[in-house]
Amino acid sequence: MIITKQYRCIHSATCMCTKGHLSEEVIFLIFQHLNWNPKLIATLSCVCKWFDDLAKRVLWKEFCKTRAPKMMLDLQTGGNLSVDGNWRALGKLLIYCSGCTKGGLFNNIYIPGHFVYRTRFSRTSGKSFLLPQCRTDVLYVSDPCEHLDQGEEGDVGFFRGVFKSFATSKVRKLLIKKEAPLHPTEVCPYCKAKLWSMLQAKLIPSSASCRLDAYEDCIEYYVCLNGHVLGICTLLPLSDSDEASELE
Repeated sequence: MIITKQYRCIHSATCMCTKGHLSEEVIFLIFQHLNWNPKLIATLSCVCKWFDDLAKRVLWKEFCKTRAPKMMLDLQTGGNLSVDGNWRALGKLLIYCSGCTKGGLFNNIYIPGHFVYRTRFSRTSGKSFLLPQCRTDVLYVSDPCEHLDQGEEGDVGFFRGVFKSFATSKVRKLLIKKEAPLHPTEVCPYCKAKLWSMLQAKLIPSSASCRLDAYEDCIEYYVCLNGHVLGICTLLPLSDSDEASELE
């Protein structure tokens, strides 16, 4: 089963078990031995409501803590209760590039969502996505997931991220002060919450393009009510020296 179907069916999981379940302690030890395999967690969540409940409470949390321990520790400091209710969404954000569909959030190109094996999230990079008056906020942003040769769009990069304590962040307060509208139809692919357009609210600084190595006027990103970030950019072409380095 492909990763998109795995995550889509999690939300409508119906238990198909006909026998008793293993204890939570045994399940915990099994998945600890499997290093919290996210594809297996997602697959089993599709077919068993009991397992899905356990995964939301325990397994996705352990996966996140194993995959990005320093980031998770930081996100949980200061009594950030919003993280505890969104471990599954956060786990998906760590490993899944949402892509885009024609007529969706980003342009009229089709790039399917897909599993990403390794992604670096950086708090330092996140500063580049914030206006100067908001840079006391904490935002973790990934390196762009590159999709090359997309016709007229050129080389496209998708990035994603998450705010720490978004409910009390300066970015959220500024969006509310500006009376920025929520997107009328699209929702966050990670938690299904409504989305604010940072481009429409004019809250994307020029430093974001430098960090992404992208054209300044070809960056767009959204923030959902839970503080998840998803964005797209058109990447600058490689210079001759960069191409030479890649060939070596």
